[in-house]
Amino acid sequence: MNAVEWDSVLQYISEPSDYASPQPDLPVAEMTGKPAHPAQVHTPPDSDTSASPEPRDGVPADHVPGNTIVSVSTTFHPAATLLPISPDLIFLSSDSVFFYVHTSQVLSMSSNCFSNLVPPTPARAKIVDDLGTVIALPETATVLNIVLHAVYDLSPAHYHPALDTLITAVDAMANYGISPAQHIAPSTPLYSLVLGQAPIQPIAVYALAAAHDLYDLAVPVSSHLLSFALYSLTDELALRIGPVYMKRLFFLHLGRLDALKRLLLPPPHPHPPTQRCDFTEQKKLTRAWALASAYLAWDARPDLSTSAMESALCPLADHLACDICKRSLADRVKQLVIQWSVVKRSI
Repeated sequence: MNAVEWDSVLQYISEPSDYASPQPDLPVAEMTGKPAHPAQVHTPPDSDTSASPEPRDGVPADHVPGNTIVSVSTTFHPAATLLPISPDLIFLSSDSVFFYVHTSQVLSMSSNCFSNLVPPTPARAKIVDDLGTVIALPETATVLNIVLHAVYDLSPAHYHPALDTLITAVDAMANYGISPAQHIAPSTPLYSLVLGQAPIQPIAVYALAAAHDLYDLAVPVSSHLLSFALYSLTDELALRIGPVYMKRLFFLHLGRLDALKRLLLPPPHPHPPTQRCDFTEQKKLTRAWALASAYLAWDARPDLSTSAMESALCPLADHLACDICKRSLADRVKQLVIQWSVVKRSI
């Protein structure tokens, strides 16, 4: 099918229809034609000349026996103006969605010729009116859509991709020679998308950052892992995270626990003895502080909240008769809360 025929097909599918509409949450537009199954063929194949857009026997044209649905990306379609030149390469996702792209753009962003699927120079003679060569890829349309948005430095935020889709897409980018570090850096669209969903599955995002050495992503994500039980790490996650980022995560947890124990150790400052409160009486506060802080340290967690500290230590004042001791205890708790709040919360 030549470019003129494709334009007429695109014009047909852009008109409102009661019979066919794009699937929700899928970045594709649907049109009639025959699917391409080979890894590389001239595309799209000529449609059945006997097919007609008009309903026949009460059946919409898209559902007439012998016709098939061909899905084309709404962003990467033949008439898209992503570059001044026309697309000359077509990717076909595993769920049969066509993506029209430019060989020059793909090769400029890939360090391995898109996993050696796109040769630096065309391997075939130019065919007049042909829209490119189809290359079948194993990724689904939603994943491939994210990858190609990165290739063109576009934001896929309006598609609202799920976190699992983003993770799979980043892994695919690395496979196709597209640097994740270049496209998932602070202020980039993908960075914001992934980081925005990190609280949902922080360990999965941390593993992604570790696998691709995305330190700027791993740092803020690690703050969501203070409540993560390290013993629940699976072998698969441990292998994906690797020794370097695993050590950083363990040291974050251990470092905060050690800092908590050090901060809890000093008791409230004693005051000069008075008629109602001598040193012997003040030892009661010291012993009570030691018991309460030992309780906190024994059951300590890296994500211990300041409110939990206050609820464990402030009630000690109920057993004190000296107002000076009460003020000293309140000052010590306040100091402890401030010190704990500034302890490092990320790797």
